[in-house]
Amino acid sequence: MTLSFSLPYRTTYGQRLVLAGSLPALGSWQLAQALPLHYDEATTRWSASLDLPADAPVALSYKYVLLLDGGGVVWEWGDNRPLALPPDTRQLAVRDYWRAPTEADNELFTAAFTEALFRRPAPTPPAKPSVQPAKADPAAALVRFQLAAPRVASAQQVCVLGSDPALGNWDNTRPLLLSDVAYPTWQAELALQSPAAELRYKYGLWDAARQAVVELEVGDDRVLPAGTAAPGTLTALHDEGFGYAAGPWRGAGVALPVFSLRSEKGLGVGEFADLPLLMDWAAQTGLNLVQILPINDTTATHTWVDSYPYAAISVFALHPLYLHLDGIAELKGKAQRTELARLREELNAKDFMDYEAVMNAKWQFLKLLYQQEKKKFLADPEFQKFKAEQAAWLVPYAAFSGLRERFGTADFHQWPAEFHTPRHLARLTAESAPDFDEFGLHFFTQFHLDKQLRAAVNYGRRRGVVLKGDLPIGIYRYSVDAWTQPELFHLDQQAGAPPDDFSTTGQNWRFPTYNWERMARDDYQWWRARLGHLARYFDALRIDHILGFFRIWEMPESSVQGLLGHFSPALPLHRDEVQRRLGWFDYGRLCAPYIRWHLLERTFGNEAQAVFDEFMTADQYEAIQLKPAVATQRQIEAYINLKSAAEPARADFLRRVEPGLYHFVNEVLFVPASQPDYYHPRITLSKTASFAELADDESRRRLYDDIYVDYFYHRHEEFWREQGLIKLPAVRYATNMLICGEDLGMVPASVPGVMRQLGILGLNIQRMPSSPAVEFGHPADAPYLSVVTTGSHDMPVLRAWWEQDHVRSQRFFETTLGHWRQLAPYYCEPWVVREVLAQHLQSPAMWAIFPLQDLLGMDTHLRRPNPHDEYINDPGNPQNFWKYRLHLPLEELLEATGFNEPLRELVQTSGRGLLS
Repeated sequence: MTLSFSLPYRTTYGQRLVLAGSLPALGSWQLAQALPLHYDEATTRWSASLDLPADAPVALSYKYVLLLDGGGVVWEWGDNRPLALPPDTRQLAVRDYWRAPTEADNELFTAAFTEALFRRPAPTPPAKPSVQPAKADPAAALVRFQLAAPRVASAQQVCVLGSDPALGNWDNTRPLLLSDVAYPTWQAELALQSPAAELRYKYGLWDAARQAVVELEVGDDRVLPAGTAAPGTLTALHDEGFGYAAGPWRGAGVALPVFSLRSEKGLGVGEFADLPLLMDWAAQTGLNLVQILPINDTTATHTWVDSYPYAAISVFALHPLYLHLDGIAELKGKAQRTELARLREELNAKDFMDYEAVMNAKWQFLKLLYQQEKKKFLADPEFQKFKAEQAAWLVPYAAFSGLRERFGTADFHQWPAEFHTPRHLARLTAESAPDFDEFGLHFFTQFHLDKQLRAAVNYGRRRGVVLKGDLPIGIYRYSVDAWTQPELFHLDQQAGAPPDDFSTTGQNWRFPTYNWERMARDDYQWWRARLGHLARYFDALRIDHILGFFRIWEMPESSVQGLLGHFSPALPLHRDEVQRRLGWFDYGRLCAPYIRWHLLERTFGNEAQAVFDEFMTADQYEAIQLKPAVATQRQIEAYINLKSAAEPARADFLRRVEPGLYHFVNEVLFVPASQPDYYHPRITLSKTASFAELADDESRRRLYDDIYVDYFYHRHEEFWREQGLIKLPAVRYATNMLICGEDLGMVPASVPGVMRQLGILGLNIQRMPSSPAVEFGHPADAPYLSVVTTGSHDMPVLRAWWEQDHVRSQRFFETTLGHWRQLAPYYCEPWVVREVLAQHLQSPAMWAIFPLQDLLGMDTHLRRPNPHDEYINDPGNPQNFWKYRLHLPLEELLEATGFNEPLRELVQTSGRGLLS
């Protein structure tokens, strides 16, 4: 067989194309041995041919590669191209097109679209027109039409019409129907009746119910030049995507944590079994996506602290909080059923999610159900299959959870020495072990959680609703992952975020940071496994704090607040560089806490002397320092906790002065790096008293303009771009999920370009614009590959934000909503909420996703009376508990026709959510 390839591509000087693939003639995927293509100026096509031996395989895979002048390499986008080699074919001519890596429509090939939004029914074989001659005719000029098109409604089918009689002579009642067996690729073959003539053709969408072509692609006709389809040759037309008249596809969604869902069957908390109700409501109102917060197990302390969903003790295990007990089995004891019904009524009556009470109830009945169902459960082939497939994470998780309960702490350093490192876990958790039930309970729980969540996911897919998950940037310090693979983390460091509008002292999440160098050695297998597991449940994913893949804000273990952090990785300054640029270097003045008596009086008032006596000392020059025992924030925290417990009468005083003591620890201008004689400028150093009291204006100018601005806004741009391009592809291409990144905060200039290059959607929040030049962003300015939203779980809902600052709301009302010289309403009235939502829905962004609280804000009767009761998280409060719960059951929301119909009309009017 003679096999030829060609594609149109205009290169610039020094560029060339090669073909890499699975055959030896294609280099067996070795780029250096790939098949060179040759350029024809007349046709502007690159081409190459090869003769296959008689024993050649029946199929191959390949990809085009652009080689740049200077050594750069660009592989075309997408999976490897498969190509079946038909038997008894002497000539196979493949006419391809270059798949550009940065095309916006590439994201339509992700699972969000192929598995949910445009999920296909049973595959349909192509219809064979009666005019098609038998393939056995060796003189036939066969043509294979192939089009990659995910954006096709389930009731429709791709077809092709054209100028050849075999294509119906443009009769839209007799098109060639393409098969979706290899969806999202459509394909069919026929023999041309007039192969010598030029073939003009177009793809269309065929509606079987109407027996008609309901949409023909826009643009010029596709053309196969006269004589190209030679007799005895199979010409494979691998065509570029369908030309839609409607423009780019855009969708809309709703965001709400699972724990915030409310239903009549819940146990004081939202459960996986409630997701189908929310999906039904989404489908009813024209929404295409449900976005939730992380759902991994966070059980570390059995207290309210565990309500924080971003502190997972396992990046694989699901949280028992979300298990629907009735979905496992009915309790056999009447007294048990009565008690469960009583607790359900009590917990569901609360207007918040009472985390501790709910978890106590869940564990109480889970243990009963486990003992009741144990024999049947262990004999269940479905469980045995689950355990075998998920053993790599499931066995360590069950062991960790059982030992946590046995020893009363998740801090594995406090366990007996034999358990400090995981050993013989399969033997420890074996069904034959005498203490198996300690671990079997957790096998049981995870099996049913997985079963219930996958049922909800598949329900949503059948309804055309995408479930979008959330990938936390960090892990809990005392987690299964840190226990089993400590080498992957810097356990002596903490991750967080620099100061922003939410927290002027920065955020300290207390997570360990990642050892990226170690992760790279096995090609990021931990990340690949993590993403692969998430793809079991989600077709779209939000990456929390995606900036962490470029650089993370890192603090030593001694910090409580985030101000003494630095970006990691970074390029710190050597003291010689500081001296050269600043004109001097004094470690004590630049790097030690700047404490002066007048500053103590300003901070502590008439308690300054008492604070000094207890916490500070002065040297012979009357320079003030913190005492060595309380020189760090973590030492201060421990001291105050200890003293407050031992001396309750002094507790108020100690708690009152604690923030001021933290403040003075932060009063430095440079933070020492891990390398000797290297330093990071302290973030927001210009706001310190140490900066304000530098001896002269020139020192202040040089420190801020020459060093600080350069360090934080220029020095690292190329360095961080390279970091993102090294780490993010492992996450982006580990699965076929649609990936969205939370790119808020202090964003390096290189981040948008890297995300665009990798096809990762950005986030646009109107109240938190990416440009510092504007106070409010406008959804109309968002790029297509992005998500627009009115707010996140870290912000007050729209109505609460409106009431916080009426001067600001007035500016927003005039400049962003366009009500010039009109007085803004004091409260965010339903019509104002509607205007804001409509503005977002009209955005060019691929997705507009709204907190459910903001959607309900359009309805006077349904919305919560006090919007300040709808906070999910307050980032500035480290003691925040995550307890928000929807105030009305989903069953009631489904019946709210007076709200649902106008919402559906608003979405549809914007053009979002259309299935073609």
